[in-house]
Amino acid sequence: MSDQNERNDANGRNAAHGDPEGVPGNRLRKELPAEVPVPAPGTGPRAEERPAQPLSGRQRLVKGLWPPRFTRAQLIVALLLFGLGFGLAVQVASNSDTDSALRGARQEDLVRILDELDSRTQRLEDEKQGLERQRQELQSSSDQAAEARRQTAEKARQLGILAGTVAAQGPGITMTIEDTKGTVKADMLLDAIQELRAAGAEAIQVNGVRVVADTYFADSDRSVSVDGNKINAPYRFRVIGKPQDLEPALNIPGGVVQTLKKEQATVTVERPDKIVVDALRRAERPDYARSSSQ
Repeated sequence: MSDQNERNDANGRNAAHGDPEGVPGNRLRKELPAEVPVPAPGTGPRAEERPAQPLSGRQRLVKGLWPPRFTRAQLIVALLLFGLGFGLAVQVASNSDTDSALRGARQEDLVRILDELDSRTQRLEDEKQGLERQRQELQSSSDQAAEARRQTAEKARQLGILAGTVAAQGPGITMTIEDTKGTVKADMLLDAIQELRAAGAEAIQVNGVRVVADTYFADSDRSVSVDGNKINAPYRFRVIGKPQDLEPALNIPGGVVQTLKKEQATVTVERPDKIVVDALRRAERPDYARSSSQ
């Protein structure tokens, strides 16, 4: 009896000193985990602090397509494709309307349409042939005009060379006459000019004076004048023509070279690669003569 009282007194003391182990309920609570307090409303974690949930495949597709993002090149290509599609649609609709209209037309109407198409084709063909003829005529007339202009320019050049109003160059010879004795007269130089013209000379120049059809030579105080221009020895001839004909014409027996040598003059004939006759005569308009074509 005394032992039972001692145990009760010990338990009472433990409970009075706050020892939880003395109570069976307190021992069970100690073995369980601590309770998690429930957060008050509005004190939980914010939405942006919550971990992001993984997106599904459909959600990722929608997110990639919307909102749409276009570059300038894509917009241009889209506009071009839209215009092309619209044009094709209009063309198909037009062809469909035409086909349906022709499909529902009467035989007389179809024959009339074919006749009109044949007539239009024939008119276009005639117009094409007419334009071809006009083109050929214009081309031919243009060629003829160009050829006429070319021939006119060539004729003017040739006449200018003969008249002495145009400079000339070409093959030929040079002849130099040294007259230390003063025995060379104007008639001797004129004979040389005539021999050269007979041999085919086309342009002649003597000491800077152009020789033409109406050129004259005259004696002038121990010298010679050509068309009123006084020239002194040595007399230098520049002659354009065929050298193989000009030089033999001067050296024929009894010709110009032998005659001048008899007068104690020295004659030198050379064949340069090119002869330039650049002395010019002033073009004069005749007072009375006119072209018969006017």
